[in-house]
Amino acid sequence: MNRRIKKTILAPMDLLYKISPESTTKILYRLKTGRKLNLNNPRTYSEKLQWIKLHYKDKLAPRCADKYTVRKFVKQCGCEEILIKLLWQGYNPYDIPFDELPQKFVIKVTHGSGGNIICRDKCQLNIPKTIKTLKRRLNEKYLPCYGEWFYEIIKPRIIIEEYLEDEKGCSPIDYKIYCFHGNPKYIIAHVDRFTNHRSNMYDLDWNPIQNITMKEIDSSLNVERPEKLELLLDYARILSEKFIHVRVDLYLLQSKIYFGELTFTSDAGFVVIDPIEIEEKIGSWIKLPKFNFME
Repeated sequence: MNRRIKKTILAPMDLLYKISPESTTKILYRLKTGRKLNLNNPRTYSEKLQWIKLHYKDKLAPRCADKYTVRKFVKQCGCEEILIKLLWQGYNPYDIPFDELPQKFVIKVTHGSGGNIICRDKCQLNIPKTIKTLKRRLNEKYLPCYGEWFYEIIKPRIIIEEYLEDEKGCSPIDYKIYCFHGNPKYIIAHVDRFTNHRSNMYDLDWNPIQNITMKEIDSSLNVERPEKLELLLDYARILSEKFIHVRVDLYLLQSKIYFGELTFTSDAGFVVIDPIEIEEKIGSWIKLPKFNFME
């Protein structure tokens, strides 16, 4: 759905959220999942993510949700070697030194989800249109009613990173590693992100997780076991150690691992997993704190 249309449709929810975040979250949860949200005794994965959004304010989350400031966190974790090369960063798209950039690069706004500008040939890039797009995206706000408060704390900026591709000119596989209290539990491998996007879900031994229905999961897709699976998991453990739950996105390209991002609430926590027994099992891996606090 177009972002502007979506924002218009959900505007009443944004107003209601200011009055009653919990009631609004319950309404959205019902609309998104078709299920009733139990915040008094959350059991499923999505219920616990909603509880976390409402009641747990981790002071590290804003810094690690921002695509620029998270780089410092990665360095502090001793993982600087997996950072993608940063070509430029700043707040004003008019300041971007396009003449100095390589032929291929990726432009991102640091508070955004998706919507990256992939430049494979600078000669074909419409610079005025790119600047206009970036100005609009810098001003975009996450929907307040979704409750992802951590995207609103740090002033958004633009970053330009090196473009990653394999020897065939394809984007690398995106390994999204879901971690709970510092422990990886499963991986969703995404392939062909910009052409024929598909994904499948694997356990830590790279066995496909069968009999599960989840957004974007294609059980017929066979992704080869990554040659550095254990190292991918080691990096995920290091980067997730301080969090109740986080998704660690990593790439593997020509035997080198690269960091993508940290995500605390995939799909704003409205993910639907069937059968519900599997979602309850995933939810059991999240141990919620007993009190609201800043740690």
